[in-house]
Amino acid sequence: MPNYTIIYFDVNGRCEAMRMLLADQGLDWKEEVVTFDNWMKGDLKKQAVFGQLPAFKNGDLTLYQSNAILRYLGRNHGLYGKNSDEATLIDMVNDGVEDLRLKYLRLIYQNYDDGKADYIKALPNDFGHFEKILSNNNGGKGFTVGAEISFVDYNLVDILRNHLVLAPDCLSGFPLLSAYVTRVSSRPKLAAYLSSDAHKNRKINGNGKQ
Repeated sequence: MPNYTIIYFDVNGRCEAMRMLLADQGLDWKEEVVTFDNWMKGDLKKQAVFGQLPAFKNGDLTLYQSNAILRYLGRNHGLYGKNSDEATLIDMVNDGVEDLRLKYLRLIYQNYDDGKADYIKALPNDFGHFEKILSNNNGGKGFTVGAEISFVDYNLVDILRNHLVLAPDCLSGFPLLSAYVTRVSSRPKLAAYLSSDAHKNRKINGNGKQ
């Protein structure tokens, strides 16, 4: 069995997609929670390859960069498509998810009060891309790529769930995306995790804005 450990702050942040993946796949992991005060001391930051968290351990292997960790888990647990074409499409969609996440994080940490209204107004353009991706794969009845769930589905559902907290009606014009979030979130093991105290008691973002 893998010996997985997530090293991160006590927030959902960039680790929630990997937690969702692990929970849905029935995999165990440990959490090493880093406090802000401890991080500011600088020792952990010096150890980090790019000076930032999360870190992820499997035995003697330590990884940084959340998307690299997701791809690692995808390769190791059959969540990276059925062939190289599907794997590349998954990478493409994940790059799009990262673009959306970066926009979201800039709002949350840099321009929340002044920029929220304009950000929400612009969301249909971003969500439209993912609605089209879903519609082109089995009519939007399954996942973003191929017939099976992949690591990018956890990443996309996570960031969409964040947006549903930010703007509860934001998916009202996107029936495929809305049904997709409900469908993936309702998978039994994932639903159990999402209803757990471990998930519900963590803040979405480090500054408390959501």
